Order: sequence, then structure tokens, then C-alpha cells
Amino acid sequence: MSTPLAPRRIDGLDTLRACAIVLVLMSHYSVVVSHKATFGFLTNMGWMGVDLFFVLSGYLIGNQILSPLARGASFSLPTFFARRLLRTVPNYLVVLALYLSLPAQLGGSHTAPLWRFLTFTQNIGLHFGETFSHSWSLCVEEQFYMILPLAALLIAARRHALQWGWLVLVGAIVAGMVVRGWAWMAHGRNTISDVDFAVHVYYSSFARFDELLPGVAIALLKNFHGGLYQAILRRGNALLVAGLAALSTMVYLFLHHYQVDDYGFTFPMMTFGYPLLAASFAVLTLAALSPNSLLHRVRVPGAEQLALWSYALYLAHKPIYKLVLEPLGRWQVDTDAPAGIALVLAAALLGGWLLYRLVETPFMRARARWFPAESGAAATGQGSPGQQRAA
Repeated sequence: MSTPLAPRRIDGLDTLRACAIVLVLMSHYSVVVSHKATFGFLTNMGWMGVDLFFVLSGYLIGNQILSPLARGASFSLPTFFARRLLRTVPNYLVVLALYLSLPAQLGGSHTAPLWRFLTFTQNIGLHFGETFSHSWSLCVEEQFYMILPLAALLIAARRHALQWGWLVLVGAIVAGMVVRGWAWMAHGRNTISDVDFAVHVYYSSFARFDELLPGVAIALLKNFHGGLYQAILRRGNALLVAGLAALSTMVYLFLHHYQVDDYGFTFPMMTFGYPLLAASFAVLTLAALSPNSLLHRVRVPGAEQLALWSYALYLAHKPIYKLVLEPLGRWQVDTDAPAGIALVLAAALLGGWLLYRLVETPFMRARARWFPAESGAAATGQGSPGQQRAA
């Protein structure tokens, strides 16, 4: 029996994915280790790495769902969910077990009941600083991907399905803005507390679903508007310049006009900022998919490896940060100095790589045997075995 070829990797997507995980690593370094802006302004924009992951995930998973529907092929919900669980659950359970077995070292201000972690609902009512809090983004994605295939199948069964698809997608983006705008007005306006911000905006699925939708829009464009999609991709470097300009604008606005000194959170940025940030990442994703773009053509050294390890790295890095602090302090290692920073990051990379090799890789190989990928999704840059951070 021949082994199917691994899906072709796309260097541009690997570069974006590597950038996303690096941003997250820098952001959480300041939260867990240094408690200062160790990496300058990149520290303060590090949270945007998760938003980039959302857009990439929306495209990749959206393409898996929409590609067979566009070809008129069957789409199996059980197979989709089985593949999804084999992709996300093994790594997640290992890191969850680590948190629960070392509460003194890794526990936060509060630990959700086990059933919440097992049902990916611990982000509901989540506060900053709680145990395994960075798993919130995995909850958002798992909840979203329970809804997306069902919605796609229901819409596909309607007359004028394509028009309905775009209408629902745009409506969902608007709904996300309404949720955040309501949260701002209902919970103190500019003086909204950190607790209410965490619960009703930052960790809320309803306030963050819309950031996956620009990626889904790319998949919809690719599969149902092929001519327009190819015409857009022919302008690869223009997309790259436009995406970088849009991202730079959003970074400036978030750093200077989102939470303003002596005022608080601003309504325009809380309401509209997240989907505009996601849109800028979507333009960069289009550039990454364009064969004419430098982002697509230039292979950045190390990006493929970071992209492959990104899901494992995302889950493992925060507990590793916490676990190495005590011995490094005992050895009087300055974690603000370059050598100390390098040691902490190296430990996180090693832990992520081990999780990828020992847990993720065997399960991804099993998934490829038991539930082979649809051939139509082979050239999406998914890679094998671990292309997409799922959180």
C-alpha cells in the first residue's frame, strides 16, 4: 500500500505562523518571567500573535470544509471531528496533566473544574492569571469549529447558498463588533475593569469568533470565486505592502489609542479594532498564498521548524517559563540579560519540540492512517504532521 504524499508546505504561511508563535513567546515572557517590556514594543503587541493564528486557522480549516463542498464531494462530519480531536487533544491533555499535577508550581489564582477543561469551556468567565489561562484560544477555536461545519452544511443545502454564505459571514463579523461594543457600554465604558474586559471581551468566544472569519472568507473566495481569487493573488507584492501598511496602522492604533492613560479603553478600538487587525492579517495571508509575493517565495531559515512546533510550543511555553524560574534564580541567572533570556527561550523551545516529537507526531501519523485528508486540501500549506497551532 502506497503512502500518500504529505501536503505541500507553503513557505509564506510557515513564516506567518513562525512570527505568530514568536510574538506569543515574547508577550508571555514579560507576563511570566520579566514583568517588563523585555522586547520593547514587540512585547506589547505580542498578544496579536494569537489573532494571527486565528486568521491562519480560519483559512486552513475553512478550506478543509469548503473544498469538498465546492467540488460537490461528500463532507463527513464524523471524520472532520475525529481529525480535529486527534490534532488538538493529545498535546492539550499532556500539558493539562502537567498543570494539574504541579499546582504549587503552575497553579494560578483559580483553577477551573476538570470538566471545564475537558469540554473546552474554561474560557467562559475566565480571569487574567488563572491556571492554564492561555488555553482560552484553543477553547475559542474548538467551539468555533463545532459550529462552522454545521453552518456550512446547512447553508449549502439552501437555494442561493453562496449568497447566504457571504451574508452569514459578514453578519457574524458585525455581531462580534456588536458584542464588544455592548460589553464596553454595559460594563463601565472607558472605565471597564480588567475583570470585565477579560470575561466579556478578551477571553469571550462571542467577542473573538469574528477574528477567524477573515480566514474563512479567503477559503470561501478560493473555493467559490476562483477567478477573482487568482486575480487577487497575481498582485502578491502589492498585497504584502498593503498588509504590512494595514498591520502597522493597527499596531500603532492599539498601542496608542486602545487603552489611553487617564481615560481607559476606547469604544472605537474595542469595537472595531479586532476585526480590522484580523483583516490586516488576512491580507498578509493572501500575500503568503501568492506565488508572486516575496513572502511566498523567500524561505526564512527556521520558520518551517517553528511552524511545525507552533502548537506544541504554544501549549508548553508558559509552564516551562514558570518551572525554570526557580532553578535560574537559585543559580543567580539574570533573566533580563541576553544570556538569561536565551536560556529561558531555549528551554521553552526544547519542551515544545519534545511535546511535538513524543506526543503530537505519533498521533498525527495515526490520524493520517485512520482518517486521510481530503485530496482537495493538499495544497493549502497545511504540512505534515503539525502545520497549524490550534490554539
